[in-house]
Amino acid sequence: MAKSKAPSKVVSFLKARLPFVGGALAVSLFLAWALWSSANLGFSMSTPMRSEAKNVSATYCTIDAKQQYDPPEETFYDDPRLSYSIEERVKNWDEKRREWLKHHPSFNAGVSDRIFVLTGSQPSPCYNPTGDYLHLKLFKNKVDYCRIHGYGIFYNNAILHPKMPSYWAKTPLLRAAMTAHPEAEWILWVDSDAVFTDMEFKLPLDRYKNHNLVVDGWPDLIYEKRSWIGLNAGVLLFRNCQWSMDFMDDWASMGPQSPDYEKWGQVLKSTLKDKTYPISDDQSALVYLLLKQEYISGKKIYLENEYCFQCYWARVVNQLDDVTEKYVEIEKRESRLRRRHAEVVSESYGALREQYLQEAWYGKETGRKPFITHFTGCQPCSGDHNPKYAGDSCHDGMARALNFADNQVLRNYGFVHSYLNSSSVTAVPFDSPGM
Repeated sequence: MAKSKAPSKVVSFLKARLPFVGGALAVSLFLAWALWSSANLGFSMSTPMRSEAKNVSATYCTIDAKQQYDPPEETFYDDPRLSYSIEERVKNWDEKRREWLKHHPSFNAGVSDRIFVLTGSQPSPCYNPTGDYLHLKLFKNKVDYCRIHGYGIFYNNAILHPKMPSYWAKTPLLRAAMTAHPEAEWILWVDSDAVFTDMEFKLPLDRYKNHNLVVDGWPDLIYEKRSWIGLNAGVLLFRNCQWSMDFMDDWASMGPQSPDYEKWGQVLKSTLKDKTYPISDDQSALVYLLLKQEYISGKKIYLENEYCFQCYWARVVNQLDDVTEKYVEIEKRESRLRRRHAEVVSESYGALREQYLQEAWYGKETGRKPFITHFTGCQPCSGDHNPKYAGDSCHDGMARALNFADNQVLRNYGFVHSYLNSSSVTAVPFDSPGM
C-alpha cells in the first residue's frame, strides 16, 4: 500500500509556521493534524470513556471490561473480619464464593475449568551465581504454559508468615490465593524447581470432578508402607472450596508457627516408618493427613500416578531426545500435526495429538512427554544439591528440560533449539515434523 506523504507536509508546514501564528491557531492546527493522522492510521480519538462492558485490547491480550466491573453490592471482601492469614479460619467459604460469582456473572462461564497457577521463590538473591538466572528461566517456562492455556499466574517472593519459610511458605500462600481468586475453581501450586515439559497438555479435570486435592503419589507407599516419600508435595492441585480451606488449616497446624511444632516432629517420625529425623516438614505432614480416617473415608484426595503429574527429573532428562523422536515419527505420518498454527490454538493441537499417542501406546515414561519434570534435590538457588547427583548433572538436566519445553513454544514462532543442551536456535522449515 502506498504511503501518504501528507503527514510530513503538515509537519513541515507546522515547523515553518508555528512560531509566527497565535497560540489558539497553533493549537487548532496541531489538533487538526493529529486528528487527520490518527484517522489515517486507524486510531480513534473520539471514543468516550465508559465503565460498561467493552473489550480493551493490550499488546497481546484482551481484557473484558465486564469482568473488570466490581458492582457496589457487598461481598465477603467488605467484611472487616475477613483475613487472608493462615492463622484465621474461614467459614462458609463455598457460600461466600457463590455469592461473589452471582455478583460477577461474567466469570461464571467456564468457572469449573478455571485454573490459577502459583509458584515462587525466596525474597533474597540466590547464593548460587547462576541461581537467579535459572529462576528466571524456570518462571518463563511457567508463564509460557499459562499463556498457552489462558491461566492466570502469580509468582510470589514474599514470606507471608514470618514463622513459615522454606517448604512451609506455600501453605499461607495457597490459603491467601483462594481468598484472592474466587473466580478460579482450581489453584495449582508448582515448585520453583519444577518444569512444565508438555506445553500442550491440559489437566484432565473431569477425572477429578469428585475430588478436592490432586497430588502425585502411590497408595501402597502411603497406606501400607507409611512412607514419607509416598507422595511429593511439590505440585498440588486444590479445589477452591471450604474443604480445602479446612484441610489447609489442619496442614498448617503442624507447621513451625504452631506451639506443637516439635511434638509434631516426633509424631511424624514415629508414624512414618522411613522418616529418620524428628522435624515436621510439609510433605511428611501431608502424608500424615492422608492417613487420618476422616480424609480416607471422605475420598476427596486423588493420588495421581497414571501420567507424569510430576516426574522425578533423573528418570526423565536422558530420555527427552527419544521422546522427541517418537513425536517426530507421529508427525511424519500425520500432516495435520505439522501444520503451522497460531500459538493461541496450541491446546487444540494437543487434543488432536492425544489420539495418536494413545494409538501408539505411549504412556508414562514410555514415550509420552512428562507433564511436569521436578528437579527434586537440585536446589538451583543455593547450589547445594543432593551429593548423590554428580557434577553438573542437575544444571545440565535442567537446561535440557527447559530447552525441551522451549522448543514446543519457539516452534510457534518459527524456531527451535539446535540441540537440547544448546541456547542457539535454527529456523523450522515449512511442513517440518517436530515437537
